Amino acid sequence: MGGLRLRQTGLSQILILTLGLAVLVVISAASVYFVYKARDDAEAVTHTVEVESQISIVLLEIRRAESATRAYLLSANPQFLREYEEAAARILPAADKLADLTRDNLVQTENSKKLRAAIETRLTEFARGIDRIKNNDVATSVEILRRGGANESVQAILQISGAMRTEEERLSAERNASADQSQRLAALVTTAGSGIVIALAGLSMALVRRASRERDKAEQLQRDINTHLETTVQERTADLREANEEVQRFAYIVSHDLRSPLVNIMGFTSELEELRGDIFRRLATKTAGNDNATQPLEPSNEEPILASEDKQLSDDFTEAIGFIKSSIDKMDRLIGAILHLTREGRRTFNPERIDLNELMQSIVSTVAHQASEANAEIRIEALPDVTSDRLALEQIFSNLIDNALKYLKDNMPGEIVVRGRRKLGFAVIDVIDNGRGIDPKDHQRIFDLFRRAGTQDKPGQGIGLAHVRALVRRLGGTMGVNSELNQGSTFTVTLPIAWTIEQNKGHPA
Repeated sequence: MGGLRLRQTGLSQILILTLGLAVLVVISAASVYFVYKARDDAEAVTHTVEVESQISIVLLEIRRAESATRAYLLSANPQFLREYEEAAARILPAADKLADLTRDNLVQTENSKKLRAAIETRLTEFARGIDRIKNNDVATSVEILRRGGANESVQAILQISGAMRTEEERLSAERNASADQSQRLAALVTTAGSGIVIALAGLSMALVRRASRERDKAEQLQRDINTHLETTVQERTADLREANEEVQRFAYIVSHDLRSPLVNIMGFTSELEELRGDIFRRLATKTAGNDNATQPLEPSNEEPILASEDKQLSDDFTEAIGFIKSSIDKMDRLIGAILHLTREGRRTFNPERIDLNELMQSIVSTVAHQASEANAEIRIEALPDVTSDRLALEQIFSNLIDNALKYLKDNMPGEIVVRGRRKLGFAVIDVIDNGRGIDPKDHQRIFDLFRRAGTQDKPGQGIGLAHVRALVRRLGGTMGVNSELNQGSTFTVTLPIAWTIEQNKGHPA
């Protein structure tokens, strides 16, 4: 009788264990489904951001062409003519890329056609103005300049681009709602399944609750940051809003829409890791023929002894969890870098009179040990004094000098020269090195977030030069690079001699 009862208890325990494993499989499958669903939603939102960014690029190129045209009409300087031609050459390809990105939307496809027609009209107007000045028709050129942005083509471009932005914002709202729904469903499945697993196998609900609390805190923090960002964006002028919008929107997407699924993945990974030991210890006990294999097992850090097939499965399981954790850590570092960049961009600048020679010597003294190890000499030539933000200038030139030291040629003495001059109310500072150099096709790439050029044998997140250019723009200046592979590099920073806080209001953070 006792043996029969024992067998019945054993069968019941096996049934419960089987049910628990089945629930775990269902939870895992559902989790994987919702993770992929959230990823697809995130890709859709990212596509929306890409379209909005491309709209900004098209408008920015039109502004550049218009600015160069005006400058040429006023001065007849061939340099502005070249700038106009370069900008004009990029406008239609940018419009074509925008049309390609919006092929999946009939409304945006029609808007893209209208926008291209308006752009072609505007380019014709630019060309007509250029021809007038080439033919010495100054009066007509001045009249074209006086009309400014009041003509029909300008209004059409603004109206159509505004309509496209509105459509993309609508799509973004829908896709965000879909992502939120996927997250809610994932949370529902997790909560229900976790309750069953807890009842059957004693899994910890504290982890799920902790993950939920952390997610709520992250969402609340992100809502506060977003509120501040929206207030900041409203204070910026239209001249550079398009140039800054891509970074701000990307920071919003990464920190808000990707942080929530990242927390879910962290929670599921920890849960699976907790379950792994219990599952394989039970499997080892069952394989060994122990009648008590279904009895609850005490937690243990010792690895169970498994058969070769089960051992391979256990190793694959552990390896997969390791890959997931590594990917989570990498994504978390990237999100942290973006948040650091956006926080620094909101800092209020404080203009003061600065001796650039003294500031550069201070920077050089901080990297003296690094320069000695690299067998490099840093030479500071005469530099003009400026009125600007000291911390911003330290960050700009510390980054440029550090990069020059970092990318010197191996087995060759390094030479870095910092020199400056005054030009039309601006200070022009060159940072010159004899290092590896940069391929001309990568000159714009190096200023993009998370984009790096050349051999990637040095540490970095790819945000340094992007941050430097943003700071230079906030100080009312410009930045460029002149370089060839194996021929060294020259980074040129142009800053106002007497910068004021009022000028900062015209530049987005």
